[in-house]
Amino acid sequence: MTVFPLDAVRRQHILVVGDVMLDRYWFGEVDRISPEAPVPVVRIARREDRLGGAANVARNAAALGARVTLVGVVGADEAGRRVRELVRDAGIAERLVDDGISPTTLKMRVLGRQQQLLRVDFEEGPSEASLSAMSDWVADLIPAHDVVVLSDYAKGTLRHIEQLIDAARDAHRPVLVDPKGNLYRRYRGATLMTPNRLEMQEAVGRWETEAELEERAQHLRVELGLEALLVTRSEQGMTLFTDAGRQHTAAEAQEVFDVSGAGDTVLAMLAVVRAAGLPWSDAVPLANRAGGIVVGKLGTSVVTPEELS
Repeated sequence: MTVFPLDAVRRQHILVVGDVMLDRYWFGEVDRISPEAPVPVVRIARREDRLGGAANVARNAAALGARVTLVGVVGADEAGRRVRELVRDAGIAERLVDDGISPTTLKMRVLGRQQQLLRVDFEEGPSEASLSAMSDWVADLIPAHDVVVLSDYAKGTLRHIEQLIDAARDAHRPVLVDPKGNLYRRYRGATLMTPNRLEMQEAVGRWETEAELEERAQHLRVELGLEALLVTRSEQGMTLFTDAGRQHTAAEAQEVFDVSGAGDTVLAMLAVVRAAGLPWSDAVPLANRAGGIVVGKLGTSVVTPEELS
């Protein structure tokens, strides 16, 4: 079993750029149905805010011991101020652009007896002025960091991701990308890409056999100039494709409580151990172990070095 290199991770600087979100949870009890409509009435008992999207990747990397800088866009609103508070509390350095036009991306979930009943999203794309300011900051920050992580949730922050990848490559920094959508040519030149099973199917079509998946994955990897392609496959584990071939890591058996944010945890683990010098073949089992731990928790959560051991 690969040992998590905590001492080496603590010396690494990780730059996370992407769609910053606030995950808001309202917890309550349900004991009746509304007389106005056939819906449950939730009596709210407490509220909890957590970092989401790229901010959750940064939070996970910081929880693993790395030094982390988060770059993104938030609105000039209550949710944006709350994001800044949570980022500071997590020990993350931040360069967040205040967008006076668009609000902070907010996902509000209502839960009754630990079961999600409703999710309400508030989101708009950031302005071009905000993206321009953010790109300038990223260019200045890249040389001071060991690895660049681009977390794409298709909210618009990485609208010009090609320029960010080029800047990282010019500085000889590894670039890890969590993609969204099926236009993968946007990610050409990245070091590693981590599509989930559905995202991979959208990009290359459905496959019937493992051999067919390997052929399509390797073709995509070569076409995009990637060093590695990791397909996360939920209960099927995760499969790594490199020049050396295919490496599959089976999922660790355990009860799945909530899969939200698991991809963020996997991406953060890959970033910190790559920065610490581990090869992908050792990084993937650690990422698989971390993902298996976090899906047993409610909502967007983190994994600590103590839990890994």
